[in-house]
Amino acid sequence: MSIPHDATLLIIDDDDVVRASLAAYLEDSGFRVVQTASSLQGLALCTQKPPDLVVCDLRMPQMDGLELISQLARQNRSIPVIVVSGAGVMSDVVEALRLGAADYLIKPIEDLAVLEHSVCRALERSRLQLENSRYREQLEIANRDLRASLHLLQEDQDAGRQVQMNMLPETPWQVGALCFSHQIIPSLYLSGDFVDYFRVDERRIVFYLADVSGHGASSAFVTVLLKFMTTRLLYESRRHHGGVLPEFRPSEVLGHINRGLLNCNLGKHVTMLGGVIDLEQDILHYSIGGHLPLPVLYASGQACYLEGRGLPVGLFLDACYADYQLSLPAAFSLTLFSDGVLELLPGDSLRNKEDALPGLVARAGGTLEGLGQALGLAGLKDRADDIALLVLNRNLT
Repeated sequence: MSIPHDATLLIIDDDDVVRASLAAYLEDSGFRVVQTASSLQGLALCTQKPPDLVVCDLRMPQMDGLELISQLARQNRSIPVIVVSGAGVMSDVVEALRLGAADYLIKPIEDLAVLEHSVCRALERSRLQLENSRYREQLEIANRDLRASLHLLQEDQDAGRQVQMNMLPETPWQVGALCFSHQIIPSLYLSGDFVDYFRVDERRIVFYLADVSGHGASSAFVTVLLKFMTTRLLYESRRHHGGVLPEFRPSEVLGHINRGLLNCNLGKHVTMLGGVIDLEQDILHYSIGGHLPLPVLYASGQACYLEGRGLPVGLFLDACYADYQLSLPAAFSLTLFSDGVLELLPGDSLRNKEDALPGLVARAGGTLEGLGQALGLAGLKDRADDIALLVLNRNLT
């Protein structure tokens, strides 16, 4: 782990020997070190010229280490604090970490390299949090117009529905022998489920199905953001490559959306599946973002789930997504569902419902019309969740 040589550390400990020992070691390691024996003076120093990190004892007169952490939090100072104590009481450890301490080390520290490692780790975490905050601020500026539009949509659900319907692709949509079709049935006036498919060049077609957490208007607004982020990503990629869209992986798109949702701080996450069809090689490349049920492939009279797994999009900053590929049969259908469809299936458990879904696709012949009849979509009322289906097929008779 690299040492941030420009970092200033404040050491607070009423034991002169311990304080001097810690300071000497950390100075030799390349840090700038300020010392004090008083937690009150240490708090004053944090106010006057905040250090990058505080190392403090737990048991001190006038103000102990726990109170110091609380005071810093009340002053809204995001200074990481490492508690070094000889007490070793579990309740103290729990309370210090609950209050926001970056780490808790027990005296005596036989190997001071442990302290150095803890300091570097806390500084790195603090740096990443600061960068993330700055990125959110930049994104906030870039998306000001978009959020203004979303605010207007909250005041007018009719306008919101019109916008959402206009964003949906044409259904059915034919590209050579490939046919795309979809159906979305919202549980409320607006849907948190969304589908899209479009041709990016002569060789590639992109498609995805997304299921936003929650229901209604707040979730529907995130579908507007998804549309914005995907189209903006493709536009920027073309702009930086002379108008030609470079090779890209579906996992990169999911990663881009994951970062965008987290930095918008909307409190929403998405399960989704994104795919790219290479028409020249007749291969499907896809990536999964926590989405269940998995897509169902129907070919030669048999139906089965595609393989794959992945974390939801918009929940974890360090989420990674895998790419999968499938050579497409000459005649097939591929059906994507939102999880709302599972509520329509018989079975006492989620596992039983998922086990029944491929068979239902097979009986429906892999078509959207057949699935609509098998699921009774035309007569649905009082649904607890949105329902979305996206079917792409080729050469099915």
